[in-house]
Amino acid sequence: MTEGKPVINPVGKQGYILEFDESFHGDDLDSSRWLPYYLPHWSSREAARARYHIEQGALNLLIEEEQKPWCPEFDGDIRVSSLQTGLFAGPIGSPIGQMHFKPSLRVREAQDPLKLYTPQYGFFEMRAKATADPHCMVALWMIGYEDVPEHSAEICIFEIFGRELTPDTTAVGMGLHPWSDPTIHEEWAAEHLAIDAREYHTYAVEWTPDHVAFFVDDKLVKVSNQSPSYPMQFMLSIYEFPEGRQVASSYPKRFTVDYFRGYRAAPAPG
Repeated sequence: MTEGKPVINPVGKQGYILEFDESFHGDDLDSSRWLPYYLPHWSSREAARARYHIEQGALNLLIEEEQKPWCPEFDGDIRVSSLQTGLFAGPIGSPIGQMHFKPSLRVREAQDPLKLYTPQYGFFEMRAKATADPHCMVALWMIGYEDVPEHSAEICIFEIFGRELTPDTTAVGMGLHPWSDPTIHEEWAAEHLAIDAREYHTYAVEWTPDHVAFFVDDKLVKVSNQSPSYPMQFMLSIYEFPEGRQVASSYPKRFTVDYFRGYRAAPAPG
């Protein structure tokens, strides 16, 4: 861990084996782990390119002042910088693609399928600082790889709106969303926790065949007794909503990540 950032969680979880350990050392992202484009099939890689820099062992995802909306035809003036660990979409003109968030969506730029880190079950954690900017939201979430349309559920590990963050409490969104998966029902809520999310905190999820459990700073917050049963990829994002550009504001907006770790279940004895 970089000097000045004390170790909160050891590298290790009882019953699990570490398989993905990202502490953002070096000067750039590891392209074998992260794709720095946000759902580029609905837009283009150029329009959906993430703004970021790595400094002192931390990733800073940024919204810059001159940054353009990622997909104005379908998502208005929302600006986003996001990383993902997989990508799947159909041919140009097809409605097939990950995160089909509007019926009118059509693939606008062809993409090669990509699986960088798409586990099925495990324990996953991130240590990060949110932004208190009232026009921004930060999130770590999982989506089905969606090569089968029904394999589309979302596990939201955490999402934090700057407008819902104070020095004494933060509303942390977490839960499941079905999208097109008929086996999953909506189970999402914002949990009000006594933390200042502008400082480093650890957000985690345990995903098993039987449940999804959500943790903040190693404390269990909630458990869902449903579980997507197919590989999922990770999405790490900062969004700025349109009203953020109607008033004087400082740039860049910043979402700082210390580390991300993924664990798989250890084999049963014998």
